[in-house]
Amino acid sequence: MRRHLTFACEGSALAGTLDEAAGTSGLLLVSGGNELRSGAWAGQARLAARIAAAGFPVFRFDRRGVGDSEGGNGGFRTSAPDLAAALAAFRRECPHLARVVGLGNCDAASALMLAGGAGLDALVLSNPWTIEDEAAPAPPAAIRDHYRRRLADPAALLRLLSGKVSPARLIASLRDALRKAPPPGTLAQDMAAGIAGFPGEIVFLVADRDRTAQAFLAAWDKPDRRIRRCPDATHSYVEPHARDWLAEQVLGVLRG
Repeated sequence: MRRHLTFACEGSALAGTLDEAAGTSGLLLVSGGNELRSGAWAGQARLAARIAAAGFPVFRFDRRGVGDSEGGNGGFRTSAPDLAAALAAFRRECPHLARVVGLGNCDAASALMLAGGAGLDALVLSNPWTIEDEAAPAPPAAIRDHYRRRLADPAALLRLLSGKVSPARLIASLRDALRKAPPPGTLAQDMAAGIAGFPGEIVFLVADRDRTAQAFLAAWDKPDRRIRRCPDATHSYVEPHARDWLAEQVLGVLRG
């Protein structure tokens, strides 16, 4: 059963959606950017239904100033009160819960990290946002990955050989691909510090074809064994194999 409700956060009424199930582990699904709780192309709504059908309740919400929620939109850096209010509402609506897992994609993952895990029992952090200058070139690893894919594509090779690709643009891109990755910014450092003492399970999910994910990998500790990668997946896991992979990763953490 799916039902909609409202709950309070610092004087504002926030909108939430609960997919009910009997399991004692539940999923708090946090939206990234200014995305509605339904997600891009209703992807979060579909994921919530899938997780609930497997026996685990799922709570989604619009943070302040987004979608159906009141208040001012302060962005992901100021969303700790929203996370706390949503978790409290989830536990209030599902008193049988013994454990709550948080899932966030993009800056929703960053918000969970900056909030020190937001009182949750486990975290699934997907494509965390670590980019402080959106006008900066794509990370070198992302550019190299792009050209690896292009060189494996006969149509792209034909465009190159037929002169349809600008040589100047190609040279500039190759120069960017060879440069060293910049040192981690303060955002990545703050995120790492935020979860340094988190006692529960943490899993990082990475979509291999996503620029945000490539920037995260460039800024993060390379040997981190908590990182799991989905080949040929884009940012929102819209590909059929990526949707299945994402659901299985989340279910694995919920099952403990």
